[in-house]
Amino acid sequence: MLERRLRPLVRNGGIGQDAAVTNAHYPGSTRSRPIFRAIGPAAVALLLAACGHDNVRPGPPGDPHAGRHWPVVAPADPAVANAVVIRALSLVGTPYRYGGNTPEGGFDCSGLVNYVYHDMLELRLPRTSRQLSEYQGPRIAPERLAASDLVFFGSGGNVTHVGIYVGEGRFVHAPSSGGTVRLDRLDGHYWRDHYSGSRRILR
Repeated sequence: MLERRLRPLVRNGGIGQDAAVTNAHYPGSTRSRPIFRAIGPAAVALLLAACGHDNVRPGPPGDPHAGRHWPVVAPADPAVANAVVIRALSLVGTPYRYGGNTPEGGFDCSGLVNYVYHDMLELRLPRTSRQLSEYQGPRIAPERLAASDLVFFGSGGNVTHVGIYVGEGRFVHAPSSGGTVRLDRLDGHYWRDHYSGSRRILR
């Protein structure tokens, strides 16, 4: 079903969203959307490599987890997953704002996830990180993560943060402490210690 939503837009040369969205979390806009072409994993890897170092936190020196091997798991629909990943990466550097859900106004963590999935697939997801963690779809072991899966963080059984996995052990998210949407590593000491699970939205 998700592929059918995306495919007509790809045939027209790009991927966008309906301009007449009026949901509270997606204010209506007639502004033209960026055009993204469906591209392969190699191009996504180039985008990962090209993301500015100022928005990527390296693992701490001597961290034994920093060199962890992350298996490449093919998404069920690579074209759809790539669209999600490319859109998420394009938003790196956008300012953080609590309750934010647009590139113009900034993002919080769940607002970023909601925006990317709606902008690319017209898919409406729950608004909070806790609700997203309970959304339909299988839970995924870390070694089975595929591009576009959601990754969750928290402590004491409470989910308080969410990001979008983009491959190679990295994820895009909007951390309040970082000031902007960032590309971080799951094996970074903070995220490793607070990782609480993953969920697959695309099936």
